Amino acid sequence: MIAHKLDGLLPAILGSEKLAREATTDLLKFTFNLLLHYPKIAGDSTPEATASSSDQDPQQKVMGDCWNDRLDPLLAPLLRLFNSLPPTFPPLAAPMTHVIHALITITVTPSLHNTWYPPAPKNMTPPLSKSPSPSNSPESPTGPHPPSRGSSPIAKDPKPGALDRAFSRLSAGRRSNSRSSSPLQSNHDTLQRVHDLLDVTFSHYLPGGIDPDDASVRDRCSRESDSTLDDIACPLVLLVTKLCFHDEASRKRMRLWILPDDLDRTSPLEERSDMLGRCLRLMGCVHHPRLKDSVGEMLFAICDSDGSTLASYVGYGNVAGFLFNKGIMSAPPRSATSTAPTTTASGVPIDPITGVQETERKHLDEMTDEEKEREAEKLFVLFDRLERTGALPPSQNPIRKAAQEGKLG
Repeated sequence: MIAHKLDGLLPAILGSEKLAREATTDLLKFTFNLLLHYPKIAGDSTPEATASSSDQDPQQKVMGDCWNDRLDPLLAPLLRLFNSLPPTFPPLAAPMTHVIHALITITVTPSLHNTWYPPAPKNMTPPLSKSPSPSNSPESPTGPHPPSRGSSPIAKDPKPGALDRAFSRLSAGRRSNSRSSSPLQSNHDTLQRVHDLLDVTFSHYLPGGIDPDDASVRDRCSRESDSTLDDIACPLVLLVTKLCFHDEASRKRMRLWILPDDLDRTSPLEERSDMLGRCLRLMGCVHHPRLKDSVGEMLFAICDSDGSTLASYVGYGNVAGFLFNKGIMSAPPRSATSTAPTTTASGVPIDPITGVQETERKHLDEMTDEEKEREAEKLFVLFDRLERTGALPPSQNPIRKAAQEGKLG
């Protein structure tokens, strides 16, 4: 009955019928509570359920840890909603946020695996980060238009129209699906959809190369939704992690999108104004602790849940705090089965600490004063990042100790 109602409301939303979104949101709230509490009450029907877990207090079970197969029919209509809802501004708003909350409560069981991961659709388009960037062809998204970029100091983006193109891609994908088939048919690419939505969300709240701890990021979140960035983005990041953790093909695709083989490694990865750069900056932030941990788990899952693979792709310095919190106290040795590159496309070795290509180092006596200052600044940034992520206690930070002892001029 609930699945039928969800499918019945989707055409109403696509047709912009009055109160369709509000009705869908209310039904999704009920669906979420059903998915969350029914398996605890009725019992876990998955093969992983054991006698020891049956003795556990049902209220102590974590969301997604237990499942009852009587709820299986709800997954397909939720995925259809997720893939077919029109884009909004801000990117994550009801009822999309409620669909995501519902999806992360559903366990990837053997009976649901083919629903979560249907065969890849034909004519699959690349993700947003790989789409061309036309310079003289303004595009506007279907649905609510983003406000003027001059209306907020945070809305500046080094690539004018980037958000417009992102929204346009989401709209174009929805229009293509509606032309080719009924919205009730499950022929969508959920992984690409979730990647594109995360890319748009990060671009909106973390434009360009902005520091996630910048006060303007928190101001925008509270102004637009009265929520924190943790509350807004964490569920979507958890959905990416779920999709990648349980399926090798999804991990490979997501890794190809975020960590492509031809990744430009001539400049610091954490300074990039794309999803990879934003993820690495979030992993070193202070004001968004849940999102910081969630992004780390997402990248960890994408890299086959292997610390050495993750460190090889992005540099140990960028993930040292995350790995430290997982009990990995030092740079893990490279795995024999690791697919992470050791050289750039042009054959230049990659620095295992920074993740960028190595450059010929000059002897200290051969450096100019400007070059010495740049090297000192790099060290300061690296040790500061290690301290902020918890991998290095403040008392062991050599830069901080030198400053306290007056050795820094």
